[in-house]
Amino acid sequence: MKLESLKKGSHFKRALKDKKIHSEYFSIFAVKNFIKPKNKKNLIISFVMKKKIGNAVKRNKIRRKLKAIVVKLLKKRGAINKDYTYIVFGKPKAYKEKQDILLPIMTKCFNKIK
Repeated sequence: MKLESLKKGSHFKRALKDKKIHSEYFSIFAVKNFIKPKNKKNLIISFVMKKKIGNAVKRNKIRRKLKAIVVKLLKKRGAINKDYTYIVFGKPKAYKEKQDILLPIMTKCFNKIK
């Protein structure tokens, strides 16, 4: 199971138009898969941070934290629907929060998308 990222700007624009779920730590945008992953088991997901959040260290820490939570959720069967393409926007509050607090929130958000 690998995470694949969106590459083209047009793919991002298309994914941002469909389903949206917001929390105080991140926003998740989802659309039914319109591009095929390289491997059927792969999940197409991109992690995006705005430059307003802070310096590169802060943005990368948020990105790594959110990515680690998604990897944990992928190990649980049925937690994330692989028929969707996802974009996760990190927010500044996620920087100070621990993964244990973010995990159930992200689980709820992914369950709403199904």
